[in-house]
Amino acid sequence: MKALLGTVACGVASLVSTIATVAHADLRVAPWIGSHMVVQEGRPVRLSGTDTPGVPVRAALGAASATTRADSAGHWFVSVPAAPAGGPYVLRIEGSNRVTFSDVWSGEVWIASGQSNMELALSRSRGGKDASADGCPGLRLFTVAHKTAPAPADAVEGTWETCSAATADGFSAVAFYFGRELHRALGVPIGIIQTTWGGTPAEAWTPREALVAEPSLKPMVDALDQARRDPNRQSELARKMAEWESKNFYKDTGNTGEAMGFARPGGGGAGWANMDLPQLWESAGLMIDGAVWFRREVVLPPEWAGRDLALSLGAVDDFDVTYWNGERVGSIGAETPQYWEAPRRYTVPGRLVKAGRNLVAVRVFDHAGSGGFAGTRAQMSVGLAPDGEAKVSLVGPWSYKIERRLEPAVVDWSTHPDMMGPDQPEAPSSLWNAMVAPIAGLPVAGAIWYQGESNAGRAAQYRTLFPTMIRAWRAAWHDPTLPFLFVQLPNYESPGAPPALGEGSWADLREAQAAALREPKTAMAVTTDVGESNNLHPTNKEEVGRRLSLWALRVVYGKDVIASGPVFVAATREGGSMRVRFAAGSSGLDTLDAAPPKGFLLAGSDRVWHTADARIDGDSVVVSSGEVPNPVAVRYAWANDPQSTLRNQAGLPAAPFRTDSWASTSP
Repeated sequence: MKALLGTVACGVASLVSTIATVAHADLRVAPWIGSHMVVQEGRPVRLSGTDTPGVPVRAALGAASATTRADSAGHWFVSVPAAPAGGPYVLRIEGSNRVTFSDVWSGEVWIASGQSNMELALSRSRGGKDASADGCPGLRLFTVAHKTAPAPADAVEGTWETCSAATADGFSAVAFYFGRELHRALGVPIGIIQTTWGGTPAEAWTPREALVAEPSLKPMVDALDQARRDPNRQSELARKMAEWESKNFYKDTGNTGEAMGFARPGGGGAGWANMDLPQLWESAGLMIDGAVWFRREVVLPPEWAGRDLALSLGAVDDFDVTYWNGERVGSIGAETPQYWEAPRRYTVPGRLVKAGRNLVAVRVFDHAGSGGFAGTRAQMSVGLAPDGEAKVSLVGPWSYKIERRLEPAVVDWSTHPDMMGPDQPEAPSSLWNAMVAPIAGLPVAGAIWYQGESNAGRAAQYRTLFPTMIRAWRAAWHDPTLPFLFVQLPNYESPGAPPALGEGSWADLREAQAAALREPKTAMAVTTDVGESNNLHPTNKEEVGRRLSLWALRVVYGKDVIASGPVFVAATREGGSMRVRFAAGSSGLDTLDAAPPKGFLLAGSDRVWHTADARIDGDSVVVSSGEVPNPVAVRYAWANDPQSTLRNQAGLPAAPFRTDSWASTSP
């Protein structure tokens, strides 16, 4: 296949955004249409937009074309015959005027959605910077901007981009690795549309009508409607949140570094170390919360002296105060919604700008969790205002010095207040409306999904909610078997006392996730062996993406690959032991460490769980415990952060399972 070409993305902001070659024209196109895009091979190419009512519209992709006419409201829709895999193609659309998009490819298009573990950027994953530096030919990336909406919106904000180190760094690591593996296996262009938002529950991604139709889920919608009618709701939520944060997050007790000269050239004394940015400081080995200063010298050309500059730092987690040559030029604090991921863009007034050496300094305060620079390399720059022309990169080594060192905060997330306001991303249907509904029906190969952390503790409800969401997406795409591949939650234990042996809210949620496999054309990537016990966002996203790609190759593309670990079939009593049988096609039983399998539990009629010994015997595992002479039930990997070493000879882990149906005692 020809190498993918082009580096300039053609961005769009809304359905009526002008992204064409002729300014102020009547013909407009939908936001997902643009140069560098990938369209789904083998499917008609659906195009839409607006123009003067009644005007004929003709679209041509390569040699194929189709015509339509703008309706009485000015909307037009047209389907161009499918284009063979490959490219590049040129897309031309003619109405009141002509618009042209280049570098268009036909290949496989996937939706990547979920919460923070799907959203986690490639640059924050293990080996991510090396992966992007190696290049990513064959991939095209589209990121849907964060938005909420009370009803289905007409458009999303986003931009098709060629894949490069600069663009891939801020893209979903799981989706990047998934797409890379598909491209290597299939040899066709891969387009990934990322629509994600950290910390969000599944109901936020589910259409309202689907929630209302299910009696057990309708109360969530009723509560939201009540909140919308209550004018005091938002102030009450803000009060509860402030109280919770005061108990769980550190408070910034004051900026002492400014008075000590940390922001001034030549000030701040000795003791500065170096750190490459952008990155979270935990990734550089700085395991603290508190206040840290960062400085970097910037050399500017003579013609920039006295001119306003556009300074971009990307997201800063959590709060920042930013200086230029010792004077404050901007800051973001708790008053800004989603402050930890808000891009920092500040104007440097010309009176502060000198030819030659200038100093940019940033005080960062982290009140809990990760801290530092969470944006991408492409966002770290300074250029001429207003648009940052002729940018100077700020990527690379910065000096840093700790102002206030605090032990990492221990946050009790179980007491986090219900923040379901009508404009909150956690609200039912709010993200479906704004970030999925506008692209529903766009021809795609399937969806990958990584979510569930925010629903842990509501596993019984998730058993209904998750398949309801899957079916609702498929209905919106008019495809009852739209492939839906998802990640089962990894191993993780939140700070505090762990649950009793054989219990755990994450274990219950994993079981609820697995129950969705009853839906056709679904598959689950098991990850209980690649999590990190004390890290809600484990960094080995390459293996997660690879495992999802194996399922795609098998389920969607019919490739003869092993995608599953050992599959539990049955367990039978043999004297004082339980023999656990696995499917004959499990590719041979093995363990991660070549030792006997770990992670099995046994219980007798008293329903008290005990750690058990286990040994592999052909396609079975024999499980026993001296404390359970008469076992009646067995569980495997059944905890929030379980031991789980059983796998097959292809290196894929066995999924957690249990043989009992006893009620959970986890919170």
